[in-house]
Amino acid sequence: MSELHDECGVFGIYGNDGSMDIVEETYLAMYTLQHRGQVGAGIAVNDNGNMVYHKDFGMIPEALPESEVSRLGNGNIALGHVKYSSGEAVDHQNLAPLVMRYIKGQLALCMNGAITNYQVLRDDLNQGAAIFQSNGDTEIVAYLVARARLNSETIEEAVKKAVAQLKGAYAIVMMSPSKLIGVRDPLGVRPLCVGKLGNSYVITSESCVFDSMGGEFIRDVKPGEMIVIDSDGFHSYEAEKSEKTALCLFEYVYFSRPDSVVDGVSVAMARQRAGMLLAKQHPVDADIVFGVPDCGIESAIGYSTESGIRYCTGLVKNKYIGRAFNNRKNNSEYLLRIKLNALKYNIAGKRVIVIDDSMLKGVTSKHIVDLLRQAGASEVHMRIASPLFKNPCYLTSDTTPKEDLIAAKKSVEEICEYIGADSLGFLSAESLPKIAEGCKLGFCDACFTGNYPVDVSHTSRNDKYSQKIK
Repeated sequence: MSELHDECGVFGIYGNDGSMDIVEETYLAMYTLQHRGQVGAGIAVNDNGNMVYHKDFGMIPEALPESEVSRLGNGNIALGHVKYSSGEAVDHQNLAPLVMRYIKGQLALCMNGAITNYQVLRDDLNQGAAIFQSNGDTEIVAYLVARARLNSETIEEAVKKAVAQLKGAYAIVMMSPSKLIGVRDPLGVRPLCVGKLGNSYVITSESCVFDSMGGEFIRDVKPGEMIVIDSDGFHSYEAEKSEKTALCLFEYVYFSRPDSVVDGVSVAMARQRAGMLLAKQHPVDADIVFGVPDCGIESAIGYSTESGIRYCTGLVKNKYIGRAFNNRKNNSEYLLRIKLNALKYNIAGKRVIVIDDSMLKGVTSKHIVDLLRQAGASEVHMRIASPLFKNPCYLTSDTTPKEDLIAAKKSVEEICEYIGADSLGFLSAESLPKIAEGCKLGFCDACFTGNYPVDVSHTSRNDKYSQKIK
């Protein structure tokens, strides 16, 4: 249960089946992507060039109530978005999809990722008298596409010109009056895939969406590739080149659902491999092993398989915490108290191993150890299915400052003492790529190693936390 803020999820569908309810399918897909963001959600529908939308704060039922969803009508193209938890100002304008009018009609966009040259681009657009309604990356991309479209014959050409100016990580899904377009950053940091639902095409963040919709996964969008879907079908273009690739390894550790396959690798299997490696690197005598729900569970299964120590349920998660509860005063303390509970029947008198996916500030880990002690555990050994998280990430949608990262300030022994565990072990940074065995892309592990795949020295929205590329 990482303290890292969630990534967002994007979805787009081009309907080729007149009987399909595009809005309903988009709404259901949003539930499948809910794990990628719980702060807000939105849907935009394109009915022959006329775009209507609704977006609001909260999880799907709160952000997209039936009364508003029914108002959207139907169309032949739609976008959906779930928003991450973020350090951005909580502003309705930062929610997506972003829908705008420009000289060629309407344009709608959703995005997952972060543009590291955001401020440079924004300053340039300001010089051209652009008027911004938000402080988000998506609006920057929209302006770049609109500006490029003035001197481009097609929307595809305009999108190519726009993304050529972007640095950082992104998976973008957008719709013009007649086309659905998906673009993945040239490094492949953020995941994006394409599939079919009947005769209709879908572009989205994760393959689990196709399974939940009863659709067919076709393939991952390649790094630097632009997918365009229109009345003539499916088209692929090279939007931007890169000599290297750097898929975010945290997709396997935490971001993606275990039932997804990201760039050819099962997320569930990757997490089980992490647990197996942990058992080899940090063995300990214990009676039971279990995972912190939800992302530690598969790793705990892997640890159990490798070590022979019995796997069982040790912690129960309350999954029914909505936005109203999150808005309460002292919400961090309240959330820790209400989110997890220890299963005393399995824990009392036992030497336990508890597996979590990652550790950032250490507060959650300390709370978990306290819970297990109170439940009667005789020993508590904590294992983390990823390396020491020492560096801010500038390529996701949120950045935890370095001074808040416990591994940037304390040794493993000091962290162990702080959280109150009997022992503590992290997966080694050298072995982390092994969990994604079979993936043909390179990886980004900057949050663990400090080796950023792009220059982050000018990530100006986070200047006080910025550091030069290593």
